[in-house]
Amino acid sequence: MNASGNGGAPAIAVVEETTPLFSPGEAKDFRARWDTIQAGFVDEPRGAVEQADSLVAETMKRLAEIFTDERARLEGQWDRGDGVSTEDLRLALRRYRSFFGRLLSL
Repeated sequence: MNASGNGGAPAIAVVEETTPLFSPGEAKDFRARWDTIQAGFVDEPRGAVEQADSLVAETMKRLAEIFTDERARLEGQWDRGDGVSTEDLRLALRRYRSFFGRLLSL
């Protein structure tokens, strides 16, 4: 059994399963920008709503970029034609499950 406690899978898989989708700095920036928007609502409600819309759209765009990068890595793992092993496919499915779980934890 290895450091991850799951037999054959590398320890890095455990780290990947719990890592936030956004880096700490990126998440902190998004939250700070949200706080500024929310604080500005009292003086400029319409402007705050427009800024909120823009920030949410930007955050979703960034999330799509993160998925595109992750998907490229995953496809490289399983999309090698007939030569791909069941173990490679199992690991790819685990990584998709991990990414999906991280999406739902947002």
